[in-house]
Amino acid sequence: MLAIIGLSACLPVGKVNAQWQQTSGPSFSGGSISCMAVSTTNIFAGTNGGGVYLSTDNGASWNTVNTGLTNLQVISLAVSGTNIFAGTTGGGVFLSTNNGTSWAAENTGLTTGNDKTILSLTTSSSNIFAGTNNGVYLSTNNGTSWTPASSGLTNLAVLTLAASGTNIFAGTGGGVFLSTNNGTNWTAVNSGLTSSNIISLVVSGSNIFAGTWGGVFLSTNNGTSWTAVNTGLTNTTVYSLAVSGANIFVGTGGSGVFKSANSGTNWNVFNQGLTYTSIYSLIINGTDVYAGTYSGGVWKRPIAQSDGIEEINDNSSIEVYPNPAINTITIDIPKSSIANRQSADGGAVSNIEIYNLLGEKVYTSPLTSLCSPITLNITDKPSGVYMVEVKTEKGIAMKKFVKE
Repeated sequence: MLAIIGLSACLPVGKVNAQWQQTSGPSFSGGSISCMAVSTTNIFAGTNGGGVYLSTDNGASWNTVNTGLTNLQVISLAVSGTNIFAGTTGGGVFLSTNNGTSWAAENTGLTTGNDKTILSLTTSSSNIFAGTNNGVYLSTNNGTSWTPASSGLTNLAVLTLAASGTNIFAGTGGGVFLSTNNGTNWTAVNSGLTSSNIISLVVSGSNIFAGTWGGVFLSTNNGTSWTAVNTGLTNTTVYSLAVSGANIFVGTGGSGVFKSANSGTNWNVFNQGLTYTSIYSLIINGTDVYAGTYSGGVWKRPIAQSDGIEEINDNSSIEVYPNPAINTITIDIPKSSIANRQSADGGAVSNIEIYNLLGEKVYTSPLTSLCSPITLNITDKPSGVYMVEVKTEKGIAMKKFVKE
């Protein structure tokens, strides 16, 4: 347990109210959420063994919608108008035209087991693209039939797909490929990518973000070149990505969710209240972000702080020293940076939190009056990299330190 061993210059700070809340499901053995999709007011969750779940009330309740779904290993979802497509492991593609009330297999043209392992799905106009263990398949008739569309792909494990206008991006086990002609041919676009395993892709205006086993990469020129954007990202296994306006979210393997409000220039831990930190899928629904977890179902939280303050990487607002540290650290918070907001009962409250490299919270202190500087005893903590998080009037300030 970290202990406060020194403090001075007491100052009130504001309360952070927004945090993750676990929804009521989906509830089945394992509880792993492989993928999610939004269709108008409906949220669909594909699960690893439980089929598809539907929530019509923003996650307050979930119901299985598996009639006709003969394979319950649902690993990809896509929405095209009123059609919902579900990709399965070995069972191909299923289509629902009635919000999941019933499903029908749509596999003409998908013949082998590798064809029928649908790792990813995306839509572009009236075209449906399926990424499989055997390349990309295209349907121009709502899944009634599929044709191979893999010319130029040198790696056929298509883990993720994304559409940006008439450009289709395929993330594979061998990098990113681009098609500008509906999959007729593909060209590798990997300049600057130092990780070849592309797990997730998301489009934000003219920006393309790629989530990999080596962090996040950004392209501003349709994949012609990529730049690593990992500052503040303490876990670089990026399973999922989501975008809402200027906000980009990443879901990691073991360290929860990170958020950037500046196109990936800086990332901040976005885990308040989140106790399951392997994030397989992320979606945006209105003003909320939803996270599908390994073994913990679906979680949700507001995109912005409930008091209107955005989480930003305001490193100038706090100092942590010495760095590296051995036995103690001191957290110095300038008076001008303290958020002086009162809770409903009139008491000023806030938390200082410290996270390890896995995104696990190793220290938290709800304080009714924060004093600066604060000295913490870290003697019992393992050597490694940690993040200190403190609320300021500019947002949530974060500072990295190393325990030797």
